[in-house]
Amino acid sequence: MTTTVCTGVSAAAFPSFSSYVRARGPVLLRTARSLTSNVCDAEDLLQTALTKTYLAWERIEDHNALDGYVRRALVNTRTSQWRKRKIDEFVCDELPEPETVPAPDPAERQVVRDALWRAVLRLPDRQRAMVVLRYYEDLSEAQTAEVLGVSVGTVKSAVSRALGKLREDPELGHAA
Repeated sequence: MTTTVCTGVSAAAFPSFSSYVRARGPVLLRTARSLTSNVCDAEDLLQTALTKTYLAWERIEDHNALDGYVRRALVNTRTSQWRKRKIDEFVCDELPEPETVPAPDPAERQVVRDALWRAVLRLPDRQRAMVVLRYYEDLSEAQTAEVLGVSVGTVKSAVSRALGKLREDPELGHAA
């Protein structure tokens, strides 16, 4: 990781700072990455925190605790960035939110359910059993076949015929 500190003071003034950044840079970058949403922001955050650390280098008494100092600078800088975040608002002719579709009337939904159930009751017993197991009990075709002791092909063809009858039911045509 190459770190360029633009403070007006050369990095040669503090060779220990340069060696610290070379040695601990990758670890500090991982810390910065955990505070941001992408790598570029993490690199910028680390650069800013290292600049602050460089400016305070002579005042830091315990150089054994530098990681803690830089981590605190990372967190404080990120918090400041978050607080200063700019929220852009744009005036537009149309609202970006989709229009909400009104919920169907519960009474109308009940009328449709009742009509559907009456139509299912008009199916032959075997077809009705297969439709109920497949769509009300949510069993697979194989499970339905096993419960009724028939082949999967029988379930498929009987359910297909039953759905055809339901599509043609005159009461359902008016209820939908």
